[in-house]
Order: sequence, then C-alpha cells, then structure tokens
Amino acid sequence: MGWAGTFIAVDWGTTNRRAWRLEDGAVTDELEDERGVLSVGKSEFPAAVQQIRECLGDHPLLMAGMVGSNRGWVEAPYVPCPAGLDEVASALCWPEAERTAIVPGLSCDRPDVMRGEEVQILGAVDAGLVPRDAFVCHPGTHNKWVTLEGGRVTGFRTVMTGEMFSLLKGHSILSDLLTDDMSVDEAFCDGVRQGLQGDALTAELFSVRAGVLLGTKRKRDATDFTSGLLIGADIGSSLKGSTGEVFVMGRPELTQLYAAALRVAGRTASEIDGEAAFLAGIQAIAGRL
Repeated sequence: MGWAGTFIAVDWGTTNRRAWRLEDGAVTDELEDERGVLSVGKSEFPAAVQQIRECLGDHPLLMAGMVGSNRGWVEAPYVPCPAGLDEVASALCWPEAERTAIVPGLSCDRPDVMRGEEVQILGAVDAGLVPRDAFVCHPGTHNKWVTLEGGRVTGFRTVMTGEMFSLLKGHSILSDLLTDDMSVDEAFCDGVRQGLQGDALTAELFSVRAGVLLGTKRKRDATDFTSGLLIGADIGSSLKGSTGEVFVMGRPELTQLYAAALRVAGRTASEIDGEAAFLAGIQAIAGRL
C-alpha cells in the first residue's frame, strides 16, 4: 500500500481542508483550500478526494477531522476514552479498501466528542512535545480541555468559546464593536481578569456595549476585552481541580491568546504548534497499519 513510504495526510474540517504529501516522513508538497465538509455534498466526496490526488499524487490517503462525521463522507464511529494511538489506529474506517482510511474521533462519558484534535494531541505525546501525563488546552471554534494519563486521553471537556465569539461578532448587538483583530494587550488582560471572576457572562457581555455608550470603555478596546472576557470565563471554569503546567496546542494566533490568559490566571503555559503535532500523529497512526 505504500504507507511506510509515501502517503497523503488530510486534515479535513468543517470549513477548510489541508493535505500534505509525506515521503519517508518529510513533507514534499501540500494543499490548502476552503473545501470544508459543509461545502461538499455526500455524492461529491469521491470527486473531492480525487482532486486531492490530482494535486499531490496517486497515493494512499489517511484522513482525519469532520470528514469522518455524520456531515462528512463516511461516518467513522467514535472510540471511547481512555484511548491512545493503538485504539485509534485499530478503529480506522475504510471508504476505499486499503487505499483511503478515516481516523475515528473520541468520545467520553460527559457526554462529549472530538474529531481531529485527537490526532494532534496523541501525536504531540508520541513526538515528545508534551508529557505522557499532561493537561492540554486545544483552542478553536470548540475549545478542548484534555487530560492525558500514560499517553492516552482519559477525558476531555468542550467549551464553545470560539463559536460564541464568532456569533457575537456576526449576529449580536456587539457586532459593530467587534471589528478589530484580536491582540494581547491591557484590554485583553482586563477582560481575562473579569472573566476569571465567574460573574454572569451574558451580563458582562452587555456591559461592553453599555460602557462604550456611556464613555467608560473605548470602542477600540471592545474586541480585545470581549475576547479576553470569553477566554477568561472558559479558563476559570476549566482549570478547576487541575494543577501544574498547561500545554496549549493549535494555531499560533489562538495559542498565544490562551497562553497569555493562562499566565494572567497564574498558570504556566507552553505553546505547541498544531500542524507539527498533527503530522506527528498522522504518521504515528500510519506506522501502525
């Protein structure tokens, strides 16, 4: 099948997809576009997969993310926690026998589910980027807080922080205020401190608008303060019962926000590049085929 030599790794999400051609562990070509699963009809997936091969070569595909959801190509059932690379690799779904495989997501008893993040998290462990016993924060549209024990995911919690900010920015009374790019500044840190207090979040959100109207807050600070407020509330509820360092994994523009907020909360935070972790994880799974 060629898994030990050359294959194509695909991280196929809701709104975009990325693919890398891997030859003996090295990236030799890649593709990124906005053809997320929501833009591809059920009957269109074979053609969309062929498009990847036309760009990167006629090689086996190992795919992860929402392509394995009930909104994707073929549903890959969740693997219950605790789970590590061995459990994930043994539960691959094969829409094309010996040619195309989809990585399953994970589930836990909260109830909760994840798809795609498990490749990064377990890959980071396999590559030695995080310890086998660790607490991981994976920021994104649906932020994940993950407990690792002995190199396996034993539990996790999802917080809709990113989606909440997106909804506020696009469809709320705050939308005309949330127009700037997010940055780590004093307004952001003030928002984090406010969010950490655990007050009624919906009331604090309205106070952003009221403060601008009354002149007690600056309009140019609204984006950073609101981002900090949401992240602070997320962190405040998610850190309960945990101690020690937090490993923040994902896209750098998000990990820097969460790492900064964690430091405001008095915690040590280390940032892990999500792409490097994904490639480590997908290769670790391919090595088990």
